[in-house]
Amino acid sequence: MRPRQRLLLDIALPRLRLTADALAAFSALWLEVGFGGGEHARALAADHPDIGLIACEVFENGICSLLAALVGEGDPATAALPANLRIWDADARRLLLLLPDACLDALFLMFPDPWPKARHAKRRFVHPETVALLARVMRPGGEWRIASDDPTYQAWVDTVMGEAEAFRLAERSAVRPAHWPPTRYEAKALREGRQPLYWRFLRNPLPEQGVACRTWRSGSGPC
Repeated sequence: MRPRQRLLLDIALPRLRLTADALAAFSALWLEVGFGGGEHARALAADHPDIGLIACEVFENGICSLLAALVGEGDPATAALPANLRIWDADARRLLLLLPDACLDALFLMFPDPWPKARHAKRRFVHPETVALLARVMRPGGEWRIASDDPTYQAWVDTVMGEAEAFRLAERSAVRPAHWPPTRYEAKALREGRQPLYWRFLRNPLPEQGVACRTWRSGSGPC
């Protein structure tokens, strides 16, 4: 790792790392899982300054790419950073266990690792166990966007989400909707002749589900 990257991780990342206090500050909350190079997350945060965005990524190279774009040539300790962006640099499924009920207004899963071998299917983010976690943390009417260029993953999304009672399909398209920010992974897929698919799923309402205040499930108590 280059010295500049180490500096970004040591100094800039703590300034953006998600905390319970930061979570409580947002009136509306979006989550991107696996932000890769960060261009999609940066576009969302810039285009929607009134929305709190949690960007999840476990790979340091991707985190450094996002931080480098945000900090530029500035000082990682003092450079202006988006007030509405927070980073979760661990497994997103751990975060789902901490989030309160019905707190997410939108979720973004752009070109995830397809884990193409059948024995690795459990590692896919689109999985019945993860869908159950998302059903708890997404508010009724909340939107889940998925994009993938991998045929195995595309069939998997259709199968798993087709059986997910908590979500309904709102759109399935072979053309990226105009209001979706592009990503480098989409550009690579198109260059190499792979056809992406784009889905929108909406969280179905449940009469017994209320909207909880935004405190960690392991936090100090109710609102």
